[in-house]
Amino acid sequence: MKIRRSGRLVDMTRYLLDHPHQLVSLSMFSSRYKAAKSSISEDLVIVSEMLSHDGIGKLVTVPGAAGGVMFIPGWSKEKSLEMIDTLCEQLSKPERLLPGGYLYLTDVLGNPSQVKPMGQVFASVFADRKVDVVMTIATKGIPIAYAVAEQLGVPFVIVRSDSRVTEGSTVSINYVSGSSKAIRTMALARRSLPRGANVLLIDDFMKAGGTIRGMMSLLNEFEANLAGVGVLMEAEGAEKKMVSEYVSLMKLTNVDPDEGLVTISRGNVEQFLK
Repeated sequence: MKIRRSGRLVDMTRYLLDHPHQLVSLSMFSSRYKAAKSSISEDLVIVSEMLSHDGIGKLVTVPGAAGGVMFIPGWSKEKSLEMIDTLCEQLSKPERLLPGGYLYLTDVLGNPSQVKPMGQVFASVFADRKVDVVMTIATKGIPIAYAVAEQLGVPFVIVRSDSRVTEGSTVSINYVSGSSKAIRTMALARRSLPRGANVLLIDDFMKAGGTIRGMMSLLNEFEANLAGVGVLMEAEGAEKKMVSEYVSLMKLTNVDPDEGLVTISRGNVEQFLK
């Protein structure tokens, strides 16, 4: 059955959003909707204009017989900062303080409607870098890493504190925790990363950066390359960071459990947004 243009536009937009960073041929769309390629090209112009207007990404055209179009997710700077400011305000509420000066984040990181925008912002920052795999450690950063990987159209892997029999042989390393200075272990299945893979590291919180530094060392064992580092929140001024280059969405600048005070502001992400 031939689909009307209005239906084509809706389905075409949904398909492109669900397949980021994947080259889609005009022939596929033409066959899918039983429409001429010239009509498909006109439709794609409309879709491209709407994506740009909404500030959520762009369509890239690849010419030639083997060409097509590719959706590149990319939130606008204004849209990204608006989301981050809202998140900072939400997390700065005193009732989120836990004993020991920790923050309650489980509800936010367990909410897909809030985690997905985090992934979209990180994907915007790292869209121009060649990323083959997103890596995180088995903490609350897993939902964020999944959201980033989904937007970049790549798989993600989880580093664990011990080996699992279900993952086959693993590579383990010892690393120094940046905050406690304790020696800890992290492990990753040998089949997780191909040699030479470009890996984006994602974590939920960075104090001194010991965990990130440990994952960087693990990449060396796989002869993999570091594509970038992204953290949801960093602690300001706690101690010298063990990682020099990273992108943070938020910054924890002050925590005072006695006074019930939490101050969270934008991280350094602003300088990386276009």
